[in-house]
Amino acid sequence: MTSMISNKKEVNRFIRFAVVGTIGAVIDFGIFNLLIQVFNFVALSAQVISFSVAVISNFTWNRLWTYPDSRNKPIARQLMQFVVVSLIGLGIRTLIFGRIEDAMVSLAKLVLPSNFIITPVSVGHNLSLAFVIILILFWNFFVNRVWTYNDVN
Repeated sequence: MTSMISNKKEVNRFIRFAVVGTIGAVIDFGIFNLLIQVFNFVALSAQVISFSVAVISNFTWNRLWTYPDSRNKPIARQLMQFVVVSLIGLGIRTLIFGRIEDAMVSLAKLVLPSNFIITPVSVGHNLSLAFVIILILFWNFFVNRVWTYNDVN
């Protein structure tokens, strides 16, 4: 893992992976907020759905842009590996989200005025989602690099 951090090519891949992840996060946040604000989904369920849509985007862009030299594996196998890593990440993310959501909402209620433009509940939900997205970024990068995209140098 240390060699991955000191290798310029790996740092570049991580940056690309993070850019793809940022696009995925925009998709994730957008769908998450659409589901809870417009369709009244429970936040825990909404984050599972929004994560799933972001995974499809992330796989596509990572295969095309982050790891264009990773074409030795059949796309179906690579997609399955990416999905497995993402599902494990989703499990970790969901457990953590479920544990911090109430605390983040309570914190937002303490810090924000009641007439704030965005409700403290929405801010708390989004803070929770931001935290788990950043955390899972590192999980996804390292496990996908070692397993899903292990056919590149």
